[in-house]
Amino acid sequence: MASSQVSQSSENSRREEEDIGIALHVVRIQFFSYAFLDDRIARVLTILLQKYQMQETITEAEILHILGPDYINNQTPVFTTLCETMCLTFGIDMREVDPMSHTYALLPLLGLTYSGILSDNYQCLSKVDFLVVILTIIFVKGNCASEDDIKEFLRKRKMLAQIDHFILREPWKFITEQLVQEGYLEYRQVANSDPARYEFLWGPRAHAETTKMKVLQHLAKVDRKEPSSYPRLYADALGQEQEAAHASNTGQ
Repeated sequence: MASSQVSQSSENSRREEEDIGIALHVVRIQFFSYAFLDDRIARVLTILLQKYQMQETITEAEILHILGPDYINNQTPVFTTLCETMCLTFGIDMREVDPMSHTYALLPLLGLTYSGILSDNYQCLSKVDFLVVILTIIFVKGNCASEDDIKEFLRKRKMLAQIDHFILREPWKFITEQLVQEGYLEYRQVANSDPARYEFLWGPRAHAETTKMKVLQHLAKVDRKEPSSYPRLYADALGQEQEAAHASNTGQ
């Protein structure tokens, strides 16, 4: 009986990981491709990324001016598309900071302060989405992801690159060097491994700036589900919040 329960739990975890994998690789591309079918929405997205890069706000009036009069009667769906695409595709929160003037700030998701961006003469790419996905994979894999886990993600992402307008070059170098140097990732050798194998964990800056629950809430948003739809991850994230609350109360 106990063996059957363990087997069922393992199967549920496997299915949970498969569902998450689909969300990470497919949903993002679906939003991206849909948004770029419309030239004017694509232009707005490019300008939003430039505003993000310059740490500037943007108003609703500016966005509508770029879109033109044809979009005035379709305003709500357009803003929904813009907000969801910035969030799910680029890892950027398009947050209204002044309801009177309808002014929006463009901020990294999950409370992260890293605002890295890659740009050239034609386009720019937020690296925050990449960081969010890597942190998510580590969380999903039990708070420790192998090199193979990350390389498998990169292989699948490369397969979808033909419909992705914004490509991060040298992603392995970005992950193993820049994100490690920034303190978002820990990259270490697996204990007693021979030949040597390596694994990734959240780094101190990731732990300081975000939480498992914030990552799970974002993942659920991408997958159009509730956080509780992932029982194992939800229990882990909830446990972290309870530990933090206990530590805070004890320290008072």
